[in-house]
Amino acid sequence: MNKIFHIYNSANNLPKGWNALVKHDLFLQVDYLKALEKASPDNIQLFYVGVFKDDLLVGIAIIQRVQLYLKDMFRKTQASLLRKFFKDTVSKILKGNILVVGNLTHTGQHGVYFDKENISQTIYLECIFNALEDIKKEIKEKQNKRIRAIMFKDYFFDDGIHSEAAFFSSHKLYRVTVQPNMIMKMQPEWQVIDDYIACMNKKYRTRYRRAKKKLSIIKCQELDIEAIKNNENKLYNLYLNVSNNAKFNTFLLPENHFYSLKFYLKDNFRVFGYYLNNKLIGFFTLILNNKNLETYFLGYDVEHQYSNQLYLNMLYEMVKYGIDNRFSSIVYARTAMEIKSSVGAKPEAMAIYMKHTNRFINGILREVFGLMNPKQDWEERHPFK
Repeated sequence: MNKIFHIYNSANNLPKGWNALVKHDLFLQVDYLKALEKASPDNIQLFYVGVFKDDLLVGIAIIQRVQLYLKDMFRKTQASLLRKFFKDTVSKILKGNILVVGNLTHTGQHGVYFDKENISQTIYLECIFNALEDIKKEIKEKQNKRIRAIMFKDYFFDDGIHSEAAFFSSHKLYRVTVQPNMIMKMQPEWQVIDDYIACMNKKYRTRYRRAKKKLSIIKCQELDIEAIKNNENKLYNLYLNVSNNAKFNTFLLPENHFYSLKFYLKDNFRVFGYYLNNKLIGFFTLILNNKNLETYFLGYDVEHQYSNQLYLNMLYEMVKYGIDNRFSSIVYARTAMEIKSSVGAKPEAMAIYMKHTNRFINGILREVFGLMNPKQDWEERHPFK
């Protein structure tokens, strides 16, 4: 059988059968990809790969070209002169373009899928790697830019891709453990939020009630598409309050991002705002991915974050939404792992595969990546009896 691949530069041109193949994951489906295209970070360019067996689509991949200028992405935090020197050195080493097999804007494996009945994993991965080489050539020819690194992003430790160690080794990609994905498994006995609270030990029941009390007169309500459009600038500024406080970030969302997702995903994208005296002071977003409730970006006024425990209340509200709508899990993603564990999320270890095109740098990239993906010292909480 003849096995070939095609590269597409627009979600509008994806082949017949694409959605049917990836119906298990909304992040691989055409509507989501269209939304991301319309509101992608300025430094990210999207490519799509279709793998065929004769005329049948048997595999797909999402590839992002990321223009990574590391020095600009370290936030202005206090650092020793030695650490500042190291950051500046790393910035010079990695400045440039990388290709990511996956989605840099969301935690998790949302980049590859193939039909095991019609193509082997090894042949599928070879097709994806050949597509990466073609994309590298296209970028060099059309934009005179050289790809500095390649990354296959975010695989749980039990993912079948890890059986392809020989493939990754032959292409000089090595495995690196990254920060875990925080995931909360929903329990069948949780029919309403009170059932969830009843499962907590006394300390965390008290914490829940204290957080709700501190919310005071602040009200949480869902925004429809018109309200999202009308509050676009305010939502964006609240998002920036959180994004700009991060020590490290690889992208910045554009202002139309939330409206674009709502326009294309409709009821599968939800925005909830927090109002104090009719003023929007915070928000969080959710993506409904089949039985998985995926938490997305959020934002808040800093002055209300600690006094009203906005962030913790958002996490509890996500739990309530998950229970009320019978989701099997809530994917809380990375960052703020300790507070997420305090509401019941558990860390699920993940790994990536990566390489640098410079042999010397590739040899030290594992250590360099430790700075790009800093480990956090945190204590896992255990809120349940």
